[in-house]
Amino acid sequence: MSPHRIAVLAGDGIGPEVVEAALPVLEAAAGLEGVDLDWVHFPWGCDHWQATGRMMPEDGLDRLRPFDAIFLGAVGRPDVPDHVSVRGLILPIRRAFDQYVNLRPMELLPGLSPVLAGRGGAPFSPESFRMVCVRENSEGEYVGLGGRFDQGTRDERAEQLSVFTRRGIERVARYAFRLADGRPRRLLASATKSNAWQHAMVLWDEVVEEVARDFPRVSWRPYHVDALAARMVSHPDSLDVILASNLFGDILSDLGAALTGSLGLAPGANLNPEGTHPSMFEPIHGSAPDIAGQGIANPIGTIWAGALMLDHLGAQGAAGRVERALRAVVADGTVLTPELGGRAGTMEVAEAVRLRLADAGGAPPPS
Repeated sequence: MSPHRIAVLAGDGIGPEVVEAALPVLEAAAGLEGVDLDWVHFPWGCDHWQATGRMMPEDGLDRLRPFDAIFLGAVGRPDVPDHVSVRGLILPIRRAFDQYVNLRPMELLPGLSPVLAGRGGAPFSPESFRMVCVRENSEGEYVGLGGRFDQGTRDERAEQLSVFTRRGIERVARYAFRLADGRPRRLLASATKSNAWQHAMVLWDEVVEEVARDFPRVSWRPYHVDALAARMVSHPDSLDVILASNLFGDILSDLGAALTGSLGLAPGANLNPEGTHPSMFEPIHGSAPDIAGQGIANPIGTIWAGALMLDHLGAQGAAGRVERALRAVVADGTVLTPELGGRAGTMEVAEAVRLRLADAGGAPPPS
């Protein structure tokens, strides 16, 4: 079998640190399952922007196109405006490769104390807090249409347009319902705000309802996004698959990660489900410049994103080893980074996961 060719974009801030920690873990897991990985590194990001005025070369997308997957660390730095870094690298990749599903698991891993434990009686446990956010990733609120007008005057205004299409909503909704139909609880929540957004979100609700008819086994309901955020805090046991627009999914999945203990734990996958283009895998956190270079960034989210990548590439055995190993390390609780109450560094945690791989065989844990 030919090796899976993976483009590595370590990026900025803690990105290079967590990627450096994750790659040996993924390599070892793949090796135990007879899977070959071929990593090709690209030094693109804010340093590249400072040197050339671009986050990636003009032919960057063409150079990425032949790869089987893209593995991303983080993008952004305080001295580079966010709209430059994000719109110069992440968003062009997502759109050019039609990565219209952003998949973000949100789970309370065994061994961790939830942030809100004991507050108000919310049922926080590994069994009750196990969600996944399916975020529309190609249109919606992040299309970048609009502008600034009459700048510098008292009449200055900014217009930011969102774009929702029937095709875009239908395909991501269908992905989410299929996912929910294959999970034990067959439960889906759709995030909306149709009481205020009378055009975009009304279309969203109508299309989601139409798609739902094809999945009679899935129990679903729409929630106004503010009520859904509150429900994630007060009744997480009532939620499983969350379907959301680009903006709403971004916010809700960060909330979910924070509730589980740390954004450093959370993985993300930017998927082209049809496989016509490479998909991209990354932790959901930013570049965390406040701790960059200290060697204390949590690598779990990055390693977990790598497990999602292995699963997407068809290496389910390797993906299962990685997930079981990282869960075992977190449950053990003796090798954790400082934000989880431990004293271990980035590389120590990754090495602890690697050492667990041999005893962690099997497919990925059931959802």
